[in-house]
Amino acid sequence: MAAKTNLPVLSPDGNLSRYLEQIRAFPMLEQKQEYTLAKSWKEKGDIEAAHQLVTSHLRLVAKIAMGYRGYGLPVADLISEGNMGMMHAVKKFEPEKGFRLATYAMWWIKAAIQEYILRSWSLVKIGTTAGQKKLFFNLRRIKGQIQAIDEGDLKPEQVTHIADQLNVTEAEVMSMNQRMAGNDRSLNVPLSRDGEGAGEWQDWLEDDGIDQETSFAEHEEYSARQSLMMDAMKDLNEREQRILQARRLAEPPLTLEDLATEFSVSRERIRQIEVRAFEKLQKAVRDKAAELKLLPDVDGDPALLPQ
Repeated sequence: MAAKTNLPVLSPDGNLSRYLEQIRAFPMLEQKQEYTLAKSWKEKGDIEAAHQLVTSHLRLVAKIAMGYRGYGLPVADLISEGNMGMMHAVKKFEPEKGFRLATYAMWWIKAAIQEYILRSWSLVKIGTTAGQKKLFFNLRRIKGQIQAIDEGDLKPEQVTHIADQLNVTEAEVMSMNQRMAGNDRSLNVPLSRDGEGAGEWQDWLEDDGIDQETSFAEHEEYSARQSLMMDAMKDLNEREQRILQARRLAEPPLTLEDLATEFSVSRERIRQIEVRAFEKLQKAVRDKAAELKLLPDVDGDPALLPQ
């Protein structure tokens, strides 16, 4: 039994291609199979059932781990931590809630990897407040969106854009960018030490076929987020809903001046209402997600709301 429940392991200097081949050999589960296995594990403590649930999602773990490859840490370690998160997800999963395991597990996988990154980086460097952690985990994403990922110092207009997107000060953006600059790793770094035959970092998880598991999980996660957010919006008053929708959800968003004119108040008052409403919405979403047991009880879990 022990041999059957061992997971494939990727060592820091191991063969990634071989590892990917190993985890692709584990079949994906249909919803009915997944439900039956989850019930067997939950009600009977069936270790083999739990093992099948974990191994069928190892590709999802590897895919998510690759999203954190720019923090200068070994991908083997990121995958290992993600696998631990996957095992915790299986342990806590309640199939009766109606969500697929992939949707639920994504929170745990991301949280485990993020916690590992925070432990590995100096907390003195990145800060310990929720805002600083949010900036830490979103700075590279937004830099990628504005095509500034390979730049050192950001341009003033880029700093302003990022600060507005993440609702932090420009000084915090510049400080975090400088602290992280020395640890960014190019996606074009060769995998092997001799630079031959293994490809580049960005090629590690490329597959000619459609990644159905990840695609489905991302769709399920988006639907879950949208459902939670719309439910949480009911906790806001009519003015807060209008301002938050206009500023955060509309495309293009309305300006502070537009809304100040609409409500006959100052621009600063609109900004204050927007910030307070967003904070209330975040809390409401997290509370509702916790009720459904969709979020792991760790600090630094992935943000629910689109920024």
